[in-house]
Amino acid sequence: MVPVDKVGIVGAGAAGLTLAVFLADAGIEVEVLEKGAGFTTLGSGITLQGNALRVLRDIGVWPEMLEKGYPSNSMAIRAPDPDATVVVELDDVRTGGEDLPASLGMYRPDLTEIVRARAERAGAQVIYSTEVTGVEQSDDGVTVTFSDGGQRVFDLLVGADGINSTVRRLIGIDVTPAATGAGAWRAIVPRPAEITRSELIYGGPRYIAGYCPISADWMYAYIVEPAQDRDVVADWPELARLAAQYGGPWQGIAGAITEDTAVHYTQFTTHLVEGDWHRGRVVLIGDAAHNCPPTIAQGAAMAIEDAAVLAAEVVKAHGVDDEVMDRFHERRVPRASLIVRSSVQLVSWLVDEVPNPDVPGVMHEVAQTVKEPA
Repeated sequence: MVPVDKVGIVGAGAAGLTLAVFLADAGIEVEVLEKGAGFTTLGSGITLQGNALRVLRDIGVWPEMLEKGYPSNSMAIRAPDPDATVVVELDDVRTGGEDLPASLGMYRPDLTEIVRARAERAGAQVIYSTEVTGVEQSDDGVTVTFSDGGQRVFDLLVGADGINSTVRRLIGIDVTPAATGAGAWRAIVPRPAEITRSELIYGGPRYIAGYCPISADWMYAYIVEPAQDRDVVADWPELARLAAQYGGPWQGIAGAITEDTAVHYTQFTTHLVEGDWHRGRVVLIGDAAHNCPPTIAQGAAMAIEDAAVLAAEVVKAHGVDDEVMDRFHERRVPRASLIVRSSVQLVSWLVDEVPNPDVPGVMHEVAQTVKEPA
């Protein structure tokens, strides 16, 4: 067993920062290494399900999140008709327990800022403009080399650096995220007073059109379509045109989209690292180990749960070795695999135009699974 006194975490997203809080609270020296130049105000909305909220409550940031975000316990399905008629209203499963809402919509940069501030209060150091270019392991630890030639040594290195993880490549795990055939527009627009929950339209001009409140004043709207190469800045009128083809609240959304609107476009990809997620004292969490389309809004939740479980195993063992890493892996693989498989299945049904897919069955299985603490 190797004692863990100093941990390096590559990536200042939700997974890396949540892990930093848990470890720093346990008295471990933590450095979060982020290649970006600093905290960004750019981003889109995010929907956090109850199982993610449960972990974030455990690190003490729930009051701040509730103040910034928008909670909901229900959703609605609308028809792709001129009025976007409400077809069904559903109570969401409170996967974090009855004392938390089923979901919380937030502006993604707000989430990052809240957890970053909490990590720094715990004693973690967040270092920006730090690009990792090399990783070497020895009996003394993990030596990390940076683009400026500098080096640091850690007892444990965690790759929480996203879908195209540099750490994953540097430790020899050869994984290329696969295209799923779908992509999504996202736009931050003003929230009308009558929009108080997530609402979806299946079908119509594209696969899905939906929106979710993220604060008292704002919501994010999204349209899922066949994957395309988009120049988001140049193509924002195309998003407005697509939105205008839907009825009901979408008419207002279309009118709110201008050249000043925060618009994003991403193609959905997926991967799941087969076998171990670690090599020696270097381990992957979150999107570096597994990523999925956002069709069931569990990607961020899985990353945040990874952080909680890894921290628990390291702190409980007072160190790290293959057995600790294996326990982390065994606890996370079944859950992450289910989320990846289910998310991809929903996209496949859309792309293949499968009639009457069992979406409720898939969603029920996921909800019942994540109700149990990670």
